[in-house]
Amino acid sequence: MQAVQDDQQHDDDDEDVMSVVLAYRDGGAWKVDLMPDSFGDDLGALLSLTRGQPGSVALVDVAHEFFLAVRLVAGAERLLLSDASAAADWDLAGDVLDVLDLDLPDEDEDEVVPAGDLEIFADLGLSSVELEDLLDDPDAYADEMLSVLAARLGFGEAYERVVGAEDAE
Repeated sequence: MQAVQDDQQHDDDDEDVMSVVLAYRDGGAWKVDLMPDSFGDDLGALLSLTRGQPGSVALVDVAHEFFLAVRLVAGAERLLLSDASAAADWDLAGDVLDVLDLDLPDEDEDEVVPAGDLEIFADLGLSSVELEDLLDDPDAYADEMLSVLAARLGFGEAYERVVGAEDAE
């Protein structure tokens, strides 16, 4: 009975989506927009969103448990899932693993294992080593990691403003 309730809870992922943010450059400055939570349910919609705004970064916080970053760089879709084990509970994370052609990590692993492109932000000055350090913090929640990530990419204040405005509602 409990398993059925858990499946029902995560089938409606938009209840778990804490924020969907699109950051993009406009006239050399970063602009950050809060997008409808429905983008957090649908990997195809997120990919379309980034295709529609070249050079953009889409960041999705799901239940403060994991995040997804999506970019289109030089025509290639780049994805980073902060915790591959989230695919056991959330459809969005499962869709990412499917696109990346990766299996769900073993349940025996106690550590968080990211999936996808650790070089996703290299052209923006964030190396894979720095990104791995951020993702390796076992005490950090997804929203905290995204705040640090946005700051390192140069749009931290705008990110905090739009996410904070949503939290105040």
